[in-house]
Amino acid sequence: MSTGTAIAADPHVVSCTLAPRFEAVRTAREFARETLHGWGLAPLFDDIALVASELVTNALRHALLQRPDAASAVRLPVQPGPDRTVEPRADARLLPIRISLVHRSPQVVCAVSDPSSQGPVAREPDFVAESGRGLHLVDSFSRSWGWHPLAGAGKVVWAVFEADTVAPAATPGRHRRSA
Repeated sequence: MSTGTAIAADPHVVSCTLAPRFEAVRTAREFARETLHGWGLAPLFDDIALVASELVTNALRHALLQRPDAASAVRLPVQPGPDRTVEPRADARLLPIRISLVHRSPQVVCAVSDPSSQGPVAREPDFVAESGRGLHLVDSFSRSWGWHPLAGAGKVVWAVFEADTVAPAATPGRHRRSA
């Protein structure tokens, strides 16, 4: 991975700081894979990796790429090149993008913090558009999700996953949310 992983005193709470680069999404997935494998929760990887990818992409698009003087956010290209650097906002250096995974049986929480204090807004899905469905995916693949402002600046967006249903030979499936 291209950034450092910090393991806290509690081995069930781990974080990884992500560089403001396009490959941060890949790094987040690798971090999730290694962490879940270490916890014996590899069957949760597909769902958590998808949600982590969406949350990190949103952080890159909306928190780091928005400029205070710009009317709208800069859009990420569909196919970014390798080692392409994202130009962060001037105030974005105060708080990096960080992904954290917390395992508190029977749940796993995936949380992404970023420097923007603006909360995520789910848009009406446009099934023809190339983007705009990310938070709907987060809602579909997690038990619940939300966000909280951080003291001073920034926010954390989190999603909860059920780990008690994970068995060594877990049956594949999607949209396992219960009412």
